[in-house]
Amino acid sequence: MSGASEESGFLAVDSGGSGLRAVVGTAERGPLARRASGEPVRTGDRGIDPGHFMEQLVPLVRALTAEAGAVTLTAVAVGAAGLASLGAGLRAELPGALAREWGVRSVALAADAVTAYMGALGPRPGAVIAGGTGLIAVGTDLTGWRRADGWGHLLGDCGSGAWIGRAGLEAALRAHDGREGGSARLLACAQEAFGPVVGLPGALYPRPDRPAVLASFAPRVAACAGEDPVAAGILREAARHMADSAAAVCPAGGEPRVAVTGGLFKLGDPLLGPLDEELTRRLPQVRRVPAEGDPLHGAVRIAAELSTGPLTLPGDETMLSVTTRPGDLIRSHPIGT
Repeated sequence: MSGASEESGFLAVDSGGSGLRAVVGTAERGPLARRASGEPVRTGDRGIDPGHFMEQLVPLVRALTAEAGAVTLTAVAVGAAGLASLGAGLRAELPGALAREWGVRSVALAADAVTAYMGALGPRPGAVIAGGTGLIAVGTDLTGWRRADGWGHLLGDCGSGAWIGRAGLEAALRAHDGREGGSARLLACAQEAFGPVVGLPGALYPRPDRPAVLASFAPRVAACAGEDPVAAGILREAARHMADSAAAVCPAGGEPRVAVTGGLFKLGDPLLGPLDEELTRRLPQVRRVPAEGDPLHGAVRIAAELSTGPLTLPGDETMLSVTTRPGDLIRSHPIGT
């Protein structure tokens, strides 16, 4: 390809538990090609493995650039699950690896909660509740970031899919034992899903994917909520936890918006109804709006903006950082400078 005919473009990446999703595009024409890998990036002693990340990314980008045509990658935005706590190696090594591989000049590394925020609300003040197996709330007034929860299923993720599933199974075991607060309907659902409930501890505790197994029971809790007061109460409590987290991060002034994003909210009205009521009670000045897009859409927005200049969103040491490469040097700096 001739350099004279090449167009300046961006690469956006969403890295999560199901692998990588990537988009190549330009600020003028938007996304031009998208691909996905099915293998999650490994984590090790230094957290997210930058070498394995590049092993997964390089063939994806080769296919993407072949499909997109004459595009020179100048900016990359990566949204990665676990970046805030496991991203030291990625922040140290990925910008240099991207520069060596494709001559990339600007790299934004963002926690997946930030790309979820950007995908849902764009560069405007507010709060986003990102819910799936786990749960985190993030908010910004465009001068800084706040986060609440996201501490994992043993210490937090209150209101998440794993939390709802665990509460539903606890109610099933209460019914099995004859204790107060039990649900015969949830007991029947648990036996249908997992077999005799006396075997649940042995089946669950050793599993490395225990949060996902717990979350797999959440849809059954939602399905029972219309006729079972215990199931309905679990979803009401989950909504209360979510509203608490949103209230902790939502900007106090102006007219902020709140959006929800993630697979948890496919549970529908049994969860969204109580959540709307709790958000109205806790944040009466805030308007809940539909999410505009998902975390990959957020990474695309960040990458497109980065390819034309500084980002609107505020920087943060662990949540969102930008590295630029002037000449042959690599320099990290606060966003907007």
